[in-house]
Amino acid sequence: MNIGYQVIAAVVIDQLIGDPRWFPHPVRLIGRLAVKLEGMFRSTIRDPKAAGLVTALAVVLVTILGTYLIVGLSRGIHPMVGDLVSILIIYTGLAARDLVKHSTEVWAALNSGDMEEARRRVGMICGRDTHLLDQTEVVRATVESVAENMVDGVTAPLFFAVLGGPVGIMAYKAVSTLDSTFGYKNERYLEFGWASARLDDLAAYLPSRLTSILVPPAALILRQRAVNSIRIFLRDRAKHPSPNAGQSEAAIAGALGVQLGGLSYYGGKPSPKPELGDPLRPLAPNDILLTNRLMLATSWITLLVLIGFRVWVTC
Repeated sequence: MNIGYQVIAAVVIDQLIGDPRWFPHPVRLIGRLAVKLEGMFRSTIRDPKAAGLVTALAVVLVTILGTYLIVGLSRGIHPMVGDLVSILIIYTGLAARDLVKHSTEVWAALNSGDMEEARRRVGMICGRDTHLLDQTEVVRATVESVAENMVDGVTAPLFFAVLGGPVGIMAYKAVSTLDSTFGYKNERYLEFGWASARLDDLAAYLPSRLTSILVPPAALILRQRAVNSIRIFLRDRAKHPSPNAGQSEAAIAGALGVQLGGLSYYGGKPSPKPELGDPLRPLAPNDILLTNRLMLATSWITLLVLIGFRVWVTC
């Protein structure tokens, strides 16, 4: 089966059933591997930055080889089995349905007036302190999380799936998992996690920019502010401390006509971030639903562009 068809099938499965908790998820295995290799290489390589680099490369290499072996063995049984296994692997690397589910749970709590539940729910999808957030800040945190994870959890995996099938998407998920495991700027991981963080920045560089320039067409389809999305993207995308997160956040802020960024707290410490977008109107709970629609529309447009490009290149 053509890789394009495999990816489309995987996207449909993800948007139908999401990520059931009982389903064995490869990312959990990658995370466990990363932690085990961290201990091994820290004890054998004295330089923490070198140990972190070797750990990151080993995790990515093992993931690539493991995925290649699984797909190869399944194809050896029967080509159709190989296709099914490939589709399942690609499906496990996508998170659109879960992103919609978790963010909508925040909206539902806000809509029912349960601020404590809204704070708890938003704390499940972002890393900032949430226990004192008011309604506007809960909405901002949720919109920012969906805008950033649109790339990390949906369009970047699609990019690598279309590029390299199940092996490509698992290679990206290995890099992403390394960043979420080691990419912290604290005493333990400042040097050891350096390579993981830089690999993640590099892997998401093209997908984040492709995604962001496709937000305005999605906004046009959904009758949001397409022109403003372009304007804010061009003006504010480089303001964010992350080289990639600011791309999609700026495009979404412009499409909604709201302002994102500002002061957040992490571990009780203030963390001011540049403001993205203009406050043409105040943030409201329904902006969570609008952001989800923008994310889904952008994801489908991204998939069509990627498959179209693949067909053009391979013709």
